[in-house]
Amino acid sequence: MKLTFWGAAQQVTGSMYLLEIEDYQILVDCGYDLENPSETNPVYQGSAFPFDVSLVDVVVLTHAHLDHSGRIPNLFREGFEGQILCTTPTMQLTELLLMDAASINQHKLKAIHKRKSQGHRRKQHQNDQHQLSTLYLEKHVSEALSQFVPIAFNKPFAIHKNISITFIPTGHLLGAANVFIEWKTQGSKKSILFSGDVGRKNYPLLPDPQIPPQADYVVCETTYGNRMHLSREQATDELAQIIEDCCVNTPGKLIIPSFSLGRTQSLIYTLHQLAENKRLPRIKIFADSPLAFEGNKIYKKNLSYLSKEAQEFTKKHGDLLDFENLHYVTSSKESKEVSSYQEPCIIISSSGMLEGGRIQEHIARNISHPYCTILMVGYCAEGTLGWKLLHARDSIIWNDKNLPIRAKIMQTDVLSGHGDQNDLIEFIHHQNSSRLQKIFLSHGEKQSMYDFKQTLHTIGYTNVEIPTKGESYLL
Repeated sequence: MKLTFWGAAQQVTGSMYLLEIEDYQILVDCGYDLENPSETNPVYQGSAFPFDVSLVDVVVLTHAHLDHSGRIPNLFREGFEGQILCTTPTMQLTELLLMDAASINQHKLKAIHKRKSQGHRRKQHQNDQHQLSTLYLEKHVSEALSQFVPIAFNKPFAIHKNISITFIPTGHLLGAANVFIEWKTQGSKKSILFSGDVGRKNYPLLPDPQIPPQADYVVCETTYGNRMHLSREQATDELAQIIEDCCVNTPGKLIIPSFSLGRTQSLIYTLHQLAENKRLPRIKIFADSPLAFEGNKIYKKNLSYLSKEAQEFTKKHGDLLDFENLHYVTSSKESKEVSSYQEPCIIISSSGMLEGGRIQEHIARNISHPYCTILMVGYCAEGTLGWKLLHARDSIIWNDKNLPIRAKIMQTDVLSGHGDQNDLIEFIHHQNSSRLQKIFLSHGEKQSMYDFKQTLHTIGYTNVEIPTKGESYLL
């Protein structure tokens, strides 16, 4: 048995792990790499992957976020014929995200063909050639979606005569799971647990992560491996205070970049709770993300997957994600009008790392306004526009323009769906150290991984590896 780390190795995004059990190949996650998108080391010219996808038998998807699902259509472009296994909500959310990505890709392709017709520099040509191998369209997404198979939580599912998988609820996002894979070999059983993204306890909308079973090997994410979150109560208080400071004490505009699926729903639910508790000023709240609006429908359709608190809130108030003064923006024209709105307000728009979407227009129009605050509410991978904004000083290059920064730039992790160091320790602590043969750390910044490795050593887990991209281990 062999495990190869093809993504999220000593970085956060691009989760992709190839597990080979005898002659059967399982790809766990197939995510988009936001940090080093051109470093694929393709197995052949024009491929988007460093391995032959036609040899992969099945894909197991932990959850819908694009850094875990975003390259699935590329598999079908290159000859993959297997199934994609995931939970029902993950299948529904992934469809939204992949179709949205395909729409964006269509615009990128038009831009590439325009540059090609006009002639461009050699470096730009190389970048365009790489993009052409990775940009999929709606037809590729449709082909992929036809191969999705929904699997229930906590029910072992046989994918081969000697191999079974189990999805274990982990919070983080609607439908997200740890994946437990068990196989028979030479009269005994072996197992590996993939964390996916470990969720937080008492997180808005979602139930707490469930305790996973004992495994022989664990692949654990480390996004917050050396950091702690505020408690939910503290986080709600912090958000309320930020709104008071930015929209009331200084009557200005609060712009919140937020991922359309997961983060936006948690944010709106939290604002709804503040409103019901009379802690929200009577100002307009604009939710400017068509994708988030469609995602809301999936959350409401899958109410049984949400926390008991969220279910009770729905019974009492009728709707989780709609309340007075909240306005969902639908058209591009209206979105531009909202960017120029003069009264104190809150604008929630995607994407969370500023890599696309309507949020770019909102920030471009307001970043030089001293009465505006831009609040980053989640992790921004190095190299993304969000990361650049957080590290900028007096100005930033935005769509080829040098814009002065006069707005206040803030960051908080109050609504991060990732578990912090304590949550990750608890995830590992459920594993008996004497039975656990090895822990592999992935999906985190290098410093976070090495700090978490040291933390694990201090609590008795000493057989810990930090793989590099393309590194393989025999299990």
